[in-house]
Amino acid sequence: MKLKHITLIRPNMGDYRSNDALPPLSIAILAARTPSDIEIRFFDDRIESIPEDDTPDLVALSVETFTARRAYEIAKGYRSRGVPVIMGGYHPTLMSDEVLEHADAIVIGDAEECWEKLLNDFKEGNLQQRYSGGNGHSLDDYRIDRTIFKGKKYIPVELVQYSRGCRFTCEFCSIDAFYKNSVRVRPVQNIVEEIATLDRKKLLFFVDDNLFSSKKELYALLDAITPLNLRWSCQISIDAARDDALLDRLAESGCIFVLIGFESLSEENLKQMGKSWNKVSGDYLEIVKKFHKRGMAVYGTFVFGYDHDTPELIEKSLEFALEAKLEIANFNPLTPTPGSALYDRLKSEGRLIHELWWQDPSYRYGDAIFSPKAMSPDVFSEKCFEAKKRFYSWRSIAQRLLLSDTKFNLFRFAMVALANIVSRKEVLKKHHRHLGK
Repeated sequence: MKLKHITLIRPNMGDYRSNDALPPLSIAILAARTPSDIEIRFFDDRIESIPEDDTPDLVALSVETFTARRAYEIAKGYRSRGVPVIMGGYHPTLMSDEVLEHADAIVIGDAEECWEKLLNDFKEGNLQQRYSGGNGHSLDDYRIDRTIFKGKKYIPVELVQYSRGCRFTCEFCSIDAFYKNSVRVRPVQNIVEEIATLDRKKLLFFVDDNLFSSKKELYALLDAITPLNLRWSCQISIDAARDDALLDRLAESGCIFVLIGFESLSEENLKQMGKSWNKVSGDYLEIVKKFHKRGMAVYGTFVFGYDHDTPELIEKSLEFALEAKLEIANFNPLTPTPGSALYDRLKSEGRLIHELWWQDPSYRYGDAIFSPKAMSPDVFSEKCFEAKKRFYSWRSIAQRLLLSDTKFNLFRFAMVALANIVSRKEVLKKHHRHLGK
């Protein structure tokens, strides 16, 4: 079969455009491994419309659980025009039988080990239904093609990946289900070479689920990038705050922003989610001060819905975020994703309101997916949304920006201001949207 033209797509949650999109590295990885004699078109459904008359020889979509319903609708359009559809990502890996009802083939796990074989099989008219890239291959041959992002309106951040996987096994997280508690890192010299090709005027963000995979590997990275005079950010586990010397090295290397999963103020909740070590790291307020003292802004995330969560605890968490002057925060309703231990537990307990919520036409973003123990589903949903609205009120944004105790840095101030404005818009835009629409 001919394969002259392939379309790559990153679906959105629904048919609307967003203001907070980051360039999807998974798509750029596929592009880098696509033979040069194949023309690539890329559409990011979050920031641009997908042409209804697009008829490539093959289309591939990177699918997450929240984008599954929209991905199925996009796939239906392509298949009606006779275009075979490939799907990969977290959702196809964890829900392969379901996804195969909407696709001609799926990729399970990372695509690096099987993408070229899939394309070759298609050319020979021998496309298989399932391809397994596996998640144990070396990242030494990591390749990426960012030319597909040219001309697209993403927020001004450059993304880099050092590691895949996480050393922790939190109950609500699908990372463990996908990577099986394994962590792989790229050679630091490859990271340095990649950074040299990026726009240094933008903030660099390490997309790793936890940059602190081990002290040895983190120090190796910091040693390599410190001479580069970067301004960078990352997601990092809270236990990094136990080590003052490590915090000093982060600051010295140019780190100006960290995302930390505080998750809960309740020790009982942390124990239930498999994250007791969070509180062992110390008092949350003191931890934030440690980062602020060194000029690092903090994006704190919280998850509500565990058995000891109450409306009062949600209010208390918001008050903490405001008192700590967190630069950014997210107050997430607990979302049981398929493949996670949380999903299996709530299903076995008969507490799921929407079992296949990602396909349910009545489900709206922000709705309760299950019945919490200490409040009604409606109260639960409303309290989470209220916390977001209050944190991103204009008054709150102004106070946190102007009264910040973080050492002033103009570049960081501008990035934080932009992030707050974009977050405010997206909170209001996404709430109660039906998936796929």
